[in-house]
Amino acid sequence: MTSTTDANTDTPGATGPTDSNTGSTGSSETYGELRAQLATLTTEAFRPELAEIDRQSTGEIARIMNGEDATVPAAVAERLPQIAAAIDATAERMARGGRLIYAGAGTAGRLGVLDASECPPTFNTDPSEVIGLIAGGPSAMVTAVEGAEDSKELAAADLDGLELSADDTVVGISASGRTPYAIGAVEHARERGALTIGLSCNAGSALGTAAEHGLEVVVGPELLTGSTRLKAGTAQKLVLNMISTITMIRLGKTYGNLMVDVRASNEKLRARSRHIVSLATGASDAEIEAALAATDGEVKNAILVILGQVDGPTAAVRLTEADGHLRAALAAVRTT
Repeated sequence: MTSTTDANTDTPGATGPTDSNTGSTGSSETYGELRAQLATLTTEAFRPELAEIDRQSTGEIARIMNGEDATVPAAVAERLPQIAAAIDATAERMARGGRLIYAGAGTAGRLGVLDASECPPTFNTDPSEVIGLIAGGPSAMVTAVEGAEDSKELAAADLDGLELSADDTVVGISASGRTPYAIGAVEHARERGALTIGLSCNAGSALGTAAEHGLEVVVGPELLTGSTRLKAGTAQKLVLNMISTITMIRLGKTYGNLMVDVRASNEKLRARSRHIVSLATGASDAEIEAALAATDGEVKNAILVILGQVDGPTAAVRLTEADGHLRAALAAVRTT
């Protein structure tokens, strides 16, 4: 769910939290407890030095904002060992047929859906292999669904709908690290034996504690108080880029830095496919067209046809034997 005060944050709005079971407004005591929790979060901290930012020129605000954004990669860099460990564990499970499932609310949920939706055209994955869950369902991508982020039960139900298995990986995403939907997803997944990752932007978060792999990228207070679509959102996007991209590299979805599993679903991607084959092989246009025709347009297979000097059906068999790893398939062809 998005905030009632900031449509891009994952924190409750000024009207107070909602009960996770009924969706009704919580008691003043509950609201007070929530305010106390938020007061401890660096992502919610007020920055007095920016209190008059609205009086600055547009150019000055842009300079300040650009400077803020420039600090995010360094915050991610501090967590690279933990990120790498989480990716290795994810790749191991996906190699066994598991799925990568993102779960979050508001901006965090949208970022997960975005990353998942990019995997089929980039890596030729099936849409069921990398999935993005957002609290409140698909409509929450554009419209706030009140109460959705406050329900752990909703997260459990969404995962049950996917028939979660022990080979799956569930990544809970929440800037604050306290969003019930993200925590509920991780807790439920862990109960089912799935690998769990908690991505947040506050140290010592409940989400990080709930997950086997807690990735806490601390970016500090935002330019606009509590607007976690800014630095926190940028940090989350960078980490999600790493999780999906490096996992796919480990699964053999690339050859060097070439997207050899790209799905050519439009003219731009068809042109890119030919270019990728050219870069990998140095072959002539005629050879490339012939190889792509022999492999039904499959880039990886076409490269193996050219470099391994085999026909299309043989290339398909060799790649299957190598679990889709082009480099391994090439080595096998060259030694036979």
